[in-house]
Amino acid sequence: MPAMTEPKLISGNANLSLAKSIARRMSMHRGMSVNLVDARIERFNDQEIFVEVFENVRGEDMYIIQPTSNPANDNLMELLIMADALRRSSADRITAVIPYFGYARQDRRAKARTPISAKLVANLITEAGIDRVLTLDLHAAQIQGFFDIPVDNLYASPVFALDIEHHFKGQMHDLMVISPDVGGVARARELAKRIGAPLAIVDKRREKAGEIAGMTVIGNVEGKKCIIVDDICDTAGTLCKAAEVLIENGATEVHSYITHGVLSGPAVERVSKSVMKSLVITDSIEPTEAVKSCANIRIVPTAPMFAQAILNIWNGTSVSSLFETETLGPIYEGMYNR
Repeated sequence: MPAMTEPKLISGNANLSLAKSIARRMSMHRGMSVNLVDARIERFNDQEIFVEVFENVRGEDMYIIQPTSNPANDNLMELLIMADALRRSSADRITAVIPYFGYARQDRRAKARTPISAKLVANLITEAGIDRVLTLDLHAAQIQGFFDIPVDNLYASPVFALDIEHHFKGQMHDLMVISPDVGGVARARELAKRIGAPLAIVDKRREKAGEIAGMTVIGNVEGKKCIIVDDICDTAGTLCKAAEVLIENGATEVHSYITHGVLSGPAVERVSKSVMKSLVITDSIEPTEAVKSCANIRIVPTAPMFAQAILNIWNGTSVSSLFETETLGPIYEGMYNR
């Protein structure tokens, strides 16, 4: 049965522009104005976070839009404190919309005496009173099992497939999808299947942490336009090196489609000087001015997908329908005319 109350959105400081875009898209879908709940999220002099909600949220279906990106700890605490404020204000249901789930790379014990921080964060989110999580391209699918509440994990690959079909129209037979490491093969295979392209792998070897000893291309990329697919681009060292190796192995062009553009440290400079013709990221993380001004970085929006997912959750209808390119096509109509 459809909910009687309207969905209400509230945003932290991590990605306010995305939150506003989601509100605009929901306004279009609903045929009525959907605005962000009026609130203030401030810091005391010692950097303690303070949240005050200025609107009545009693009995409301609330959606907190807050990626836990850099600064990860501050943004995570904002999310938790906002959830506590809403719970104590008698909100009926609280959904955390986390476009980028920080700490997701710490999803297992890779060596002795190390934490599983993703599980700790899942516990914190649950204990804060959040009832449901909506996120995008978790680094590892098993993180959904770290939660004792429902987790809807959206995928960027249907949107990437639309973008590729639009920008490589008439060249689809020349494309080859590349996984930048063995661990990302499933993600790369998913996109390759969607666009009907073959798959190759770049196998990297490390002699010690942070240093790549060598890279080998598994598959024939000669004469191909290569599309590297991954979920996170941090310092872009591995990505730029993989692009060089692909060109050395006969690829005519290299493009990259990465869901979360963390792009820390020297990443933007590396990308701008690399042999990659383009790096396509989503706006799951608020792009810096350097990212926006970089000539070979392009940003695709996630607001249409998140807006529809929120409405589906509110309505009690399927979120998994958004896993298909055919479903997202009409949502992105006008951006990718097919």
